[in-house]
Amino acid sequence: MTTIVDYGLGNLGSVLNMFKKIGAPAQITADPDVLAKAEKVLLPGVGAFDAAMERLNGTPLREVLDHKALVEKVPTLGICLGMQLLTKGSEEGVLPGLGWIPAFTHRFPPAEGLKVPHMGWNGVKPATPSPLTAGFDPEYRFYFVHSYYVKAEDRRNAILETTHGVTFDSALQQGNIFGAQFHPEKSHRFGMQLFKNFAAL
Repeated sequence: MTTIVDYGLGNLGSVLNMFKKIGAPAQITADPDVLAKAEKVLLPGVGAFDAAMERLNGTPLREVLDHKALVEKVPTLGICLGMQLLTKGSEEGVLPGLGWIPAFTHRFPPAEGLKVPHMGWNGVKPATPSPLTAGFDPEYRFYFVHSYYVKAEDRRNAILETTHGVTFDSALQQGNIFGAQFHPEKSHRFGMQLFKNFAAL
């Protein structure tokens, strides 16, 4: 069972529907007691970095999330803003992130012809092998919507890379903790494969 965290920011319904399509059990909760029993955790997110961290820090969910990811070491996946929250911090705000993966979130630099936010379909290139990306091939493409990008301090934590003006880490892994910058729930069969891989962990 994958537990999708409801802290007020995220495409919860569409994420849950994607798990239903692949036949993987999932639930949405804002209850820390339910989250404490989670076998797998999915942290979604849309919006601003500081607003998301304020919401998490302002509820008992933060303590439970830390315990699940860092102590119990259950498989944990952050998607879109949820991946950025896994990092140490972001140029978008001033609050520290969860800090579970040694990485930082940067603003796309201004460049001639570069559209920000990075919105639409883009390809991914494998960086480090991971069970999250098992079965991927060169045609795999995902749907992105973001104005900030993540770069890992240790290249071994980068499992997918994407280029939009700069080359950034579009998926990360640190042990049991995973992140995906794109929206798997909007990425059709490509996103279904990623969620299948996560559900199988």
